[in-house]
Amino acid sequence: MEHGTELTMGSLFDGIGGFPLAAVRNGITPVWASEIEPFPIQVTKLRFPRMIHVGDITRLNGALLPPVDIICGGSPCQD
Repeated sequence: MEHGTELTMGSLFDGIGGFPLAAVRNGITPVWASEIEPFPIQVTKLRFPRMIHVGDITRLNGALLPPVDIICGGSPCQD
């Protein structure tokens, strides 16, 4: 990696943005997130206003997503 190059991240099953929070605390820029629940999306829109929300993971076309260095994700939450 070149000196001064910033790492970027995409988050699957994003929830309320735990992965983006960890990313920014470590100098990584969260670029996009996939989440379907309205309340968590509103939380991350407030806390990460520059992050793109790409919606339902089952409808994503990876070729159309902005490229990132890191893709992370947690298993979907269950009641």
